[in-house]
Amino acid sequence: MIVGVPREIKQDEYRVALLPVGAEELKRAGHEVLIQSGAGLGSGIPDSRYSVCGAEICESAEEVYRRADLIVKVKEPQPSEWPLLRAGQTVFCYFHFAADERLTRAIIDSGITAVAYETIRDARGGHPLLTPMSEVAGRMSIQEGAKYLERPQLGRGILLAGVPGVMPANVVIIGGGVVGANAAKIAAGLGANVFLLDINIDRLRYLDDIMPKNVTTLYSDRHTILELLELADLLIGAVLVEGARTPVLVRREDLKRMKSGAVIVDVAIDQGGCCETSRPTTHSDPTYLVDDVVHYCVTNMPGAVGRTSSYALCNATLPYVLKLANEGVFQAAAQDPGIAHGINIHAGQVTNRAVAETFGLPYVELFPERSP
Repeated sequence: MIVGVPREIKQDEYRVALLPVGAEELKRAGHEVLIQSGAGLGSGIPDSRYSVCGAEICESAEEVYRRADLIVKVKEPQPSEWPLLRAGQTVFCYFHFAADERLTRAIIDSGITAVAYETIRDARGGHPLLTPMSEVAGRMSIQEGAKYLERPQLGRGILLAGVPGVMPANVVIIGGGVVGANAAKIAAGLGANVFLLDINIDRLRYLDDIMPKNVTTLYSDRHTILELLELADLLIGAVLVEGARTPVLVRREDLKRMKSGAVIVDVAIDQGGCCETSRPTTHSDPTYLVDDVVHYCVTNMPGAVGRTSSYALCNATLPYVLKLANEGVFQAAAQDPGIAHGINIHAGQVTNRAVAETFGLPYVELFPERSP
């Protein structure tokens, strides 16, 4: 099989979808590897590192897309890449369809097979390709939130940790999954007062056991969220509903409860965001104000730390890339239900129920014979 890795072109995206060791492993398995020139530079990996591992360096994305059977990316294909997609091709990357109807319809029209990192499952029902970037984003959310609480960034002028004689910041985290747990760990380590919310009681018990004493776990409901908005200096949106749009838990009218200069970091923006006032931003222009509340809604937060993120991501994705290349997408999916769950769109048909329901599109079973 020919495996192609184009350079990421989403604004301020510095990750790469395949490391040199991945190219070497694919070559050893008998596959051809195409790397677009400069694809690894944002992560500190020059073309020469790929060349010595047997990859062919291509000057243009057009050549990579034209020749490759399997395209491996980090972020979803951008509008300028849509015309390069061709029917029968497999594209393996983060898609987050539920947040982007234009992308969804473009991929349907292209005829490709879209395998989404974020919906692949492991044997325990977890999301092995979402976890490493959720860890990065959760930790970064506190780092970025602390920066934008500074007064020159239009924040409240608060040091997250406080100092002797001065209260630390109050950090409210909605969602106790991988993002939320990592955010809480970092915020607590800095000395903030942390409130960690979730709707899963068993998860809250677990988090209560492992978190430091300055983390308070609370059941997430409408009244609790409204009470905490009045306390919050920094609010982290860390909610995930697999494949579907994130529920809106903070409404526009709720912002009036928040302090002037408070900061919202909506990590869930990839799936639409959990605040009604959230809209996608970039690292170049990351924030905006609504009712004197600073909103940080960058859709590719881990892209800013490309080297760390690329190595963390590729450690998780390489076994799947090898399986897709060695066996083909349908043989791999037939053998591994977790990979089958990652196929969101195939040959113009939506094969992920949550994506179909989000946009009112017909849903088609990938393997109807498996249906009860």
